[in-house]
Amino acid sequence: MPQDSSNFDIFGMLSTSEEKTKAKPEKSERQKRREEMLACTKMKDLFAEGKLTINKHTCVGVQCKLCIKQCPTNALYWKTGEGEVGITEDLCVYCGACVLACMVDNCMKVKRKREEGAVEEYSKSADVLALAERLNAQKRVTRVRDIFPTGESYCKRYISEE
Repeated sequence: MPQDSSNFDIFGMLSTSEEKTKAKPEKSERQKRREEMLACTKMKDLFAEGKLTINKHTCVGVQCKLCIKQCPTNALYWKTGEGEVGITEDLCVYCGACVLACMVDNCMKVKRKREEGAVEEYSKSADVLALAERLNAQKRVTRVRDIFPTGESYCKRYISEE
């Protein structure tokens, strides 16, 4: 039986929806499951989102399985019936260990998005190392600027006037 329209409070619904938008969004079932699965591996989920793909045409996994051995969360596994490497997306933290271990360039491809919105994409071990060097260089510059905001502060600390 339809409700009486006089008992319907639209303003109450509006205030509730405003409160929901201000509140922190609830985690999806996938995010909750992912956190639960990663808790036992003691790995942090550092990226907002990501994707790992394997080029089945260039993969020689049956001969090496190096990516499976190097995966810190056991997200990669060997599909015995299909004869190829499989991915458990909920376990992958997009760290790049598989790309570093792979002996074939452009076989494993990681695309990930950081919390601040920066997108990183790599498929060669040289790309992973260059990315790590760039990020570490940025951290070093930030630390130096925190300690020495100006050239004068550096000179005062390390150069003595005689």
